[in-house]
Formats: sequence, structure tokens, C-alpha cells
Amino acid sequence: MASGIFALLDDIAALMDDVVVMSKIATKKTAGILGDDLAVNAEKASGFVSSREIPVLWAITKGSFLNKLIILPLAFLLSYFLPSLITVILLLGAIYLAYEGAEKIYEYVIPHEHAVEKINTAPLSDAEILALEKGKIKSAIVTDFILSVEIVIIALGTVLGKPTITQILVVTFIAIIATVGVYGIVALIVRMDDMGVLLMTKKSKISKLTGNFLIQALPIVIKSLAVIGTLALLLVAGGIFVHSIEPVHHLLQSLPSIVGEFIAGLVGGILALLVVNVFKKLFGKAKTS
Repeated sequence: MASGIFALLDDIAALMDDVVVMSKIATKKTAGILGDDLAVNAEKASGFVSSREIPVLWAITKGSFLNKLIILPLAFLLSYFLPSLITVILLLGAIYLAYEGAEKIYEYVIPHEHAVEKINTAPLSDAEILALEKGKIKSAIVTDFILSVEIVIIALGTVLGKPTITQILVVTFIAIIATVGVYGIVALIVRMDDMGVLLMTKKSKISKLTGNFLIQALPIVIKSLAVIGTLALLLVAGGIFVHSIEPVHHLLQSLPSIVGEFIAGLVGGILALLVVNVFKKLFGKAKTS
């Protein structure tokens, strides 16, 4: 009896050691996309009034956890029964991310009429502000879902061939780290000004200087996040195109990886944007006729 318990404990120890080793490998593999995830979600979680930043961020975080609860079981089932479908899902997600990135650039280069009209409108009512918040939260959760799929699939790829329990533990660990780590850092970013004000109340000169720096740096950080988030969307999408589509890989392999991934993401995004705009125009004409 005692020998059986010791054997079980030895098996558990070996399993946990394998999980730790594979988790380190999976973390390295997903580090790049986690950085992109941070940039994208920080940009989407910013732009709210101070009193609403944390509630909005918490709503997005809860949505992110729900995304993981949906994605993880499906990923394990697909990996077991339909592994070829995983690549298709990755590519569909990449097309969406590339489209979103290209659309941001298009709206910046060619401002839409409705964007100009908003400047001269009266202050928004509470109901309109709440509707705007809900829209941004929904958009952030949808983007988080796509990025979460990419993170989970990449992490799963590092443990293929390992026992099922190892796959489940490693990928689940990466998924939790992705949510807690990313949104924890996002929370720090969006509350930089409050931290700065708090430090300004201290007597220490260093505290006052640090506080002033945080307050002055926040607008720059917020503006930078929009650019970084857009680039991140294109790089994540481009990376998937390059590694999943062999002709694209061969076409861009002579370029530095980051340049090739950006070009692939931008071209894919432009093509997706053109297709969507054509469908919108056709749908609009059909609707008016």
C-alpha cells in the first residue's frame, strides 16, 4: 500500500516537472504575441473617463476569462479529433486582425465624414456614453478572443505529442498568465495619472518628480498605444500568414522576419478591407434599391 502511494507521488512529481519545463518553452513561444496582446488591449482599454477606466477594464477582463473558458475545451477537442482545422482557424483569425489593423490605417489616412461630424456635436448624454462604452468593451472582447485563439493554439503546438494531462495543464497555465499578466499591466498603464497624483502629495523630491513624470507621460503613452496596437495587429496577422502559407513564407523569407510579417499583415489587411468595402457597397445598393 505504502509503495503504491510513493509510486503515485513520484508520478505526480514527474508530471509536474514536465509541466514546468513545457510551460517555460510555451511561454517563450508565446512571448511575442503576448506583447502584441498587451499593446492591442491597452489601446482598446484606454480613452475612458478616469472613474470608468477600472470598471470597463474589469468588464473586458471578465470577457477575456470567458473567452478562455470557451476556447480551451474546443482547442483540446480540435487538437485530438480535427488537428487540420486548427490551421484554418488560425488563418481566419489572422484575416480578422489584419482587417482591423488596415481599417485603422485607412480611417487615419482617409477620415470618414461621420468622424468629422462628431467634433461639432453636443456633449454626449449618459445613455450615449454607456452605449459607447459597451461598444468598445464588445470590440475589445472580440479582439481578445481572436488573440486568445492564437495564443492557445501556439501554446498547444509546443506540447503536441505529450500526454493529454500535460497539454491541458500547460496550455491552461499559459491562458491564465495571458489574461492576468496582460490586463494587470493594462490596469497599471491606464492608472498612471492617479499614481502620479498620489506621488505628488509626498514630501520626497524624487516622489514629486516621479509623479510629475507619470502625469506628463500618460498622454504620450495613450497616443502611442493606438500606433503600437495597430502595428501589433498587423504583425500578429502577418506572422500567422508567413508561418502558415508556404508561398508567402518563400516570397518573404529573404527579408528580416519583422519586416516580412508586417508586409504580409498589411497586404492581407488591405485585401480584406477591399473585400469588405465591396460587400458593404453592394449590400448598400441592394438595400436602397
